[in-house]
Amino acid sequence: MELKVSREMARDSVRCPVCSGEVGASGINAHLDTCLLNNDGGQLSNSEPPMKKARLSARPGASAEHRETQPPHDTPLHVFSVFHTKNKATRADKPSAAPSDGCTSPEEKRREQRETPTAAASSRDAGPAVPGRSELRLSVSSLLDSGKPLAEKIRPNTLEEYFGQNKAVGENTLLRSVLESDSIPSLILWGPPGCGKTTLAHIVATNCKKKGSARFVTLSATSASTSDVREVIKQAQNELRLCKRKTILFIDEIHRFNKSQQDTFLPHVECGTVTLIGATTENPSFQVNAALLSRCRVLVLERLSAEAMAAVLERAVSALGLRVLGAPGGSAEDDATSTECPGDHEPQVYIEQKALDTIAHLCDGDARAGLNGLQMAIQARVNASKLAGPAQDILVQEDHVKEGLQRSHILYDKAGEEHYNCISALHKSMRGSHENAALYWLGRMLEGGEDPLYVARRLVRFASEDVGIADPSALPQAVSAFQACHFIGMPECEVILAQCVVYLARAPKSVEVYKAYDNVKTCLRTHRGPLPPVPLHLRNAPTRLMKQLGYAKGYKYNPAFSEPVEQEYLPEELKGIDFFTWQPPDQ
Repeated sequence: MELKVSREMARDSVRCPVCSGEVGASGINAHLDTCLLNNDGGQLSNSEPPMKKARLSARPGASAEHRETQPPHDTPLHVFSVFHTKNKATRADKPSAAPSDGCTSPEEKRREQRETPTAAASSRDAGPAVPGRSELRLSVSSLLDSGKPLAEKIRPNTLEEYFGQNKAVGENTLLRSVLESDSIPSLILWGPPGCGKTTLAHIVATNCKKKGSARFVTLSATSASTSDVREVIKQAQNELRLCKRKTILFIDEIHRFNKSQQDTFLPHVECGTVTLIGATTENPSFQVNAALLSRCRVLVLERLSAEAMAAVLERAVSALGLRVLGAPGGSAEDDATSTECPGDHEPQVYIEQKALDTIAHLCDGDARAGLNGLQMAIQARVNASKLAGPAQDILVQEDHVKEGLQRSHILYDKAGEEHYNCISALHKSMRGSHENAALYWLGRMLEGGEDPLYVARRLVRFASEDVGIADPSALPQAVSAFQACHFIGMPECEVILAQCVVYLARAPKSVEVYKAYDNVKTCLRTHRGPLPPVPLHLRNAPTRLMKQLGYAKGYKYNPAFSEPVEQEYLPEELKGIDFFTWQPPDQ
């Protein structure tokens, strides 16, 4: 009976974390107050702090006899064991990892990775990054499960992985050395879509994070407002004043900001509060304030060549673990990536080299479109394979990537830079009598979605400006082409425009009238003083008063004479001038 009561009391008692004595559960609070006040910390003041690893001796998995036989004061005890939570006890129940000598053989490591593939994958992700393409490893399943586009998932982090812009940021260029240092100037990145503007800003941001030299903030002009910009500038001022750290502000699509919004940056870029990096697809000369443009360096990025696109696609194929069939200089086994994707149950994906070449040529230098087209083709083939039945190898062919790139790959903007570039090229090709080039630029415009009536109006102008009186029938041809396009529209009117373009390109050229009239305008604009009056004999005299004033007096009616009539038709100040040969005087 006494043994039963003692066991019940032991079950209701707890250990005091101060004096390590057994106390009833109901009186632990009062006992703690007494220990702390009377003993000034109890035994903990006269002994060294308990060792942290002593908690293992009281883990819940140990037996009751083992816990009771441990000496209460001779060995270090765990601290505040009363307040252990259930989560900590749960973690203590898990077996610890093991070798007692701290060494693990390579065979054991590989076996552990096979048994726990998730842990192996996480250890690879957490490890230090290795420069080069080998640091980026994705699986086809992760490509399908992730909502991010492939272009975003494999975006380069270093300039070594940045392809196609050797003129701007290639080896031994001034700008590359500046980007690799901490002194980054304000930049305006100008280039077509998919050429690497955002990627270059991402590389700058990655370098800033690694070095901790600057704070990188990203805004998009399509969604940000002036208040957002002012808030970032305010934070940049505080960062510079308190932490002595600069702020790099990246504005995507900066041409979407109007002139007053762009003026917000002026004083802060001038004094160095922020370093501005703007990205735009439009000509900065027209879309960016001249004052802001003078404070930034314009970096022109070119459309990616087919060779650069091939390098981008090769990096993507290596990251996804695809095998390339028909690659020059090696077999499919040589082209395979050396690191296997996690999960042996995944089917192996093959892609033809011809398919990669097709993407490189059809994406029109747009890396984003090329990578996303590759992703779409792979996803379509993987999904089709899953519906077909058991897992089997997958082959991506040229027809599949063409289907994934179903779009007009002609870069053309009817209201932007390319609009004026193409019409200028068409005009100059016809002026040079090069009908092949003229047809090409006409096709570029029409296939890109240009209004055919706009092209027809330009042809009417060309017929008078460049052909002129050398072939007087050119102007009626151009006017007829305009009327025909207005009647029937696209696509039937494209051959009418092509006929007119070829006619004007082959026609003889004369700018005699164009230059003479240009001289007339120059003469009028540079004349000093009031313009000379119309000579009296050239004036009309419909009334008696006007005839009495001398209007039309002395005028010789030319049809009344059988021979040419000598008569002055210019004002007295311009007597003898010939606008066809006249040269404006130096101002």
